[in-house]
Amino acid sequence: MKTILITGATAGIGRHAALDLARKGHHVIATGRRKAALDTLAKEAGSLAGRLDVVVLDVTSESSIAAAVSAVDALTDGYGLDVLVNNAGYGQMGPIEEVSDAVVRRQFDTNVFGLLAMTRAFLPKMRERGRGRVVNVGSIGGRVTFPLMGIYNATKYALESISDALRNEVKPFGVDVSIVEPGPIATEFNDRAMETIDVVDGSPYAPVVAAADDFRKQFESNASGPEVTTRAIVHASLARRPRVRYVAPGYLALMFFFLAILPTRLVDAVMRRVSGLTAKNLARETSSTPVSRKIAKAA
Repeated sequence: MKTILITGATAGIGRHAALDLARKGHHVIATGRRKAALDTLAKEAGSLAGRLDVVVLDVTSESSIAAAVSAVDALTDGYGLDVLVNNAGYGQMGPIEEVSDAVVRRQFDTNVFGLLAMTRAFLPKMRERGRGRVVNVGSIGGRVTFPLMGIYNATKYALESISDALRNEVKPFGVDVSIVEPGPIATEFNDRAMETIDVVDGSPYAPVVAAADDFRKQFESNASGPEVTTRAIVHASLARRPRVRYVAPGYLALMFFFLAILPTRLVDAVMRRVSGLTAKNLARETSSTPVSRKIAKAA
């Protein structure tokens, strides 16, 4: 039985993975910001073969992380973790020109600095013990950038570099590092991402932003369920020789192949077309397109 902590386990991929690992007989420590959602998760896991404990955690708070370390020590009699799954995060959308610095910092605080802080907090015991796993949940958006998602994509590109560097730094200590790269997944993540679109009134991008929800629905028509990413997380957590990267679903690896061989200008033209970033669309009257400023909360 392995002890596995999952951040962002109140919904979506994190919740699904927590239940699956507990069902397989492991000790799961599910964390997130919403206590009520964690309590519901704990009740649902009550009849499973493994053990599931919940800890309220905000990965952007040093004091919250310190409290989580103490809670894990208490739950494991000082042993610590076998596996850390860094899953907490959210998607910030909006045109680069109009996303404020404060919003950008908040996105990086959760998706990047929160992951770094959690890794630093739980890695020492793995290193001293001579074994352990760190599983970072990234995105295909860490290898290809989509219009209106540049800020979110930047955080996922950062995770790729962090994972590559960390993997080589800690391998001599017996610790493995993997990154999971989900594609479109049918969870509430996408709905929450739409709520983060940050544009100013009268924005020249408003016509495209207003149509972004239609693009999202089309994008989600080919979405996989959370079980696809869960399988990757489970394999990365439990396999004797985990992979360096998991693309979920695997067929999306073909996209990276074609992106590597196609001319960049051709790829750009396709990106603009499918996202509605054409001169015709942008020339539409913006004053009749109401927009609002919203910021999503991390899981």
